Amino acid sequence: MTNSKNPTARLLEWNRTMNAREMPWKGEKDPYRIWLSEIILQQTRVEQGRAYYERFITTYPTISALAKAPDDAVFKLWEGLGYYSRCRNLLFTARRVHSEFDGNFPSAYEDIISLKGVGAYTAAAIASFAFGLPHAVLDGNVFRVLSRYTGSAVPIDSTEGKKHFAALAEAWLDKKNPAEWNQAIMDFGALVCTPKQPSCETCPLNKDCVASHTNTVAKLPVKSKQLVKRTRYLNYVAASYNNGVYIRKRTDKDIWKDLHEFILIETDEPISADELVRRVSLPGIEAIQALPVVKHVLTHQTLHVQVVAARLLRKPELEDAYLYVPFNRLTEYAFPIVLKRFQEAKHFFLFT
Repeated sequence: MTNSKNPTARLLEWNRTMNAREMPWKGEKDPYRIWLSEIILQQTRVEQGRAYYERFITTYPTISALAKAPDDAVFKLWEGLGYYSRCRNLLFTARRVHSEFDGNFPSAYEDIISLKGVGAYTAAAIASFAFGLPHAVLDGNVFRVLSRYTGSAVPIDSTEGKKHFAALAEAWLDKKNPAEWNQAIMDFGALVCTPKQPSCETCPLNKDCVASHTNTVAKLPVKSKQLVKRTRYLNYVAASYNNGVYIRKRTDKDIWKDLHEFILIETDEPISADELVRRVSLPGIEAIQALPVVKHVLTHQTLHVQVVAARLLRKPELEDAYLYVPFNRLTEYAFPIVLKRFQEAKHFFLFT
């Protein structure tokens, strides 16, 4: 059983009469602000992203202001959002728009989608919301509505599924008013056709929804790929000397690139605080304080993060990558959120 009926009119009616979802970027026409909100919301809940969006707009009101900002300042503002490749792409794109487009965000879809960090969904959102171009958005909310309403079990993460649902989204698109339609179907997925406990009984599309009538709502949409997570053990020594601590910037192509960390020993299995200090092998280390190990879950990795605070009796010899930072300046540096929380723990640094 499949359903080919187009629910465009009913969804637009729902949007105009019942959609009470409010967001600071909703109805925005400035392509810079739309782009910024979309990048922030990639892999981020709206509730978390809202404050970051507002801080970025206040600090960098134009894309040229962002383009001229120092990398470290932007990463510090991004601190805690995670998925830091988004921040690198944000800076790269801002500088490209500033230099190649004279600070004016490009209005052609082909130019928009060529920007680093901008995929088909984000390009469609910017093109439709800012410039009224007829491009349908296809995010998780839209996939869910399309799959359930039509009863389609084509995996959304397959090549076939992406083509299938993209064509369906374009067929449903109100080409005369793409901005309202795209906002309507995304909000509908977020508020009504939710992943768990959707409001099927009061849903305006219920009459023709295949999933509702075949009791397959909980089974749709379908994903074919199983996520395999890697487990890692990150063991840190926050080595303090006088009134400061040693940190370095992560530069490898790995998680947290361009963020700062303490002295790191990564292992394949858990190790004790004593063993960690022994492996670091710094002279004159004492007064060790081991904080509880924290489990930090990322999309593709599960991290077990251990931090040991320690005092050095004499200045150590460390590689040039390490910076000695006074405690009162540590907040100027961007850290992964899990290490930032360690810093905020009461009595973390024993000798401040």
